[in-house]
Amino acid sequence: MEKDNKASEKNQSAENEKKHQQQHKENEDNIIPQSENSEAENTEKELERLREECEDLADKNLRLLAEFDNYRKRMLKEKADLLKNGGENVLVNILPLVDDFERALKAIETSDDIEAVKEGIHLIYGKFVDFLNKNNVKEIPTENVEFNTQYHEAVSKIPAPSEELKGKVIECLSKGYTLNDKVIRYAKVVVGE
Repeated sequence: MEKDNKASEKNQSAENEKKHQQQHKENEDNIIPQSENSEAENTEKELERLREECEDLADKNLRLLAEFDNYRKRMLKEKADLLKNGGENVLVNILPLVDDFERALKAIETSDDIEAVKEGIHLIYGKFVDFLNKNNVKEIPTENVEFNTQYHEAVSKIPAPSEELKGKVIECLSKGYTLNDKVIRYAKVVVGE
């Protein structure tokens, strides 16, 4: 009987130990899911925050692209308007010269004083040259200068009248002009050889 009691105590002790281990395990199981749940919740919150941030950045990017596209279109329109109306200022400033020419033509028909008409035409020519200079149009020099293909177009070559005129411009048939140091018309010249 004593053996039975000892065996029964052992069994009960083993059962208590099992129950204790099982309770401990259940407590651990309850604790682990809570920490796993809080980790999962934190991860879910972080994921949601990142999604919102990504959506916000995508929206900002889309708005920036739209703003840049509007800027590009506005610049193209302004450039087209500038090209279309860019010569307006030049044309407005040339109109007084046209008026002067019209008055000179009337004066030629009615005037007997040829010298006055010549003087008037020279004044108009002077105004026109001033107008060109104000708009940065400059005449290309051709008198007694070396022939330069960057500014001159040789129409013909003739024997040079003297040794120092070889390779130089002998005669200018049509004046050349530059606009802001860019050739807009080459001077047509005769070159000595």
